[in-house]
Amino acid sequence: MMIELLFLVLVWGRLVNCDDYAKELPKNIFILAGQSNMAGRGGVIDGIWDGIIPPECKPNPFIFRFTAKLTWEEAREPLHKDIDLNKTCGIGPGMAFANSVLYRDPSIGRVGLVPCAIGGTNISQWARGTDLYNQLIWRTKAALKRGGIIRALLWYQGESDTKSYDDAKCYKSNLERFFTNVRADLGSPILPVFQVALASGEGPYIEIVREAQLGIELPDVRCVDAKGLLLQPDGLHLSAQAEASLEMDKLHLRKLVFETKTSPKSDLYQLDTTQIQN
Repeated sequence: MMIELLFLVLVWGRLVNCDDYAKELPKNIFILAGQSNMAGRGGVIDGIWDGIIPPECKPNPFIFRFTAKLTWEEAREPLHKDIDLNKTCGIGPGMAFANSVLYRDPSIGRVGLVPCAIGGTNISQWARGTDLYNQLIWRTKAALKRGGIIRALLWYQGESDTKSYDDAKCYKSNLERFFTNVRADLGSPILPVFQVALASGEGPYIEIVREAQLGIELPDVRCVDAKGLLLQPDGLHLSAQAEASLEMDKLHLRKLVFETKTSPKSDLYQLDTTQIQN
């Protein structure tokens, strides 16, 4: 009899713990995708991360990260440490974004970040049916298994597409197709998208790609312009403080993500970079 009671107590305890765990999971899901400046290279010099975390990127018990093992854990930099493999990850824009969202409105509850960015990739590698695209869709759906809502896609990519004139000229149509396909495959036709216009590139066609990014004509797409932000010594990646200062959360987040969506087309949010260039 005592063994049976003990068994019931253990089972009941597990059920209670599972219920408590489910209540603790994030309900506001944000996808982080793109290439190295989204994966985070802030503070990385010569392949070594200095470990310095800006105040905007500090851990918060209400911010979670979806790991490569498809489990939730408290988010800490580098967010892409087990996603963007065989590279040194540092500070990206994800933690600063999530912290600022919660600071502006703590009532939204726990935030879940789903890292998917891979350094050195161009837009063609994110086309529907590719490994990167399939991973993004699969990881996002897995993150929703215990409930939650996809609030937005955060996208920072395009540096690799500046190397080829053909890639740069096709960038706008490829990017719009990517956003449209992600929305369709996630069953969210008006999923908000926050993208970053390039601050740098790997080739000579930066302005062509930037023009494409700033000219996206899809509903519920917002763009923050990173031009002028402080770069690492490599001239390609944003510094840690620049990543923390992207201010993607200011792109009409409350109205676009948590309220009725009324945006007719892409909007540009211009950063004030005067405080972070020195």
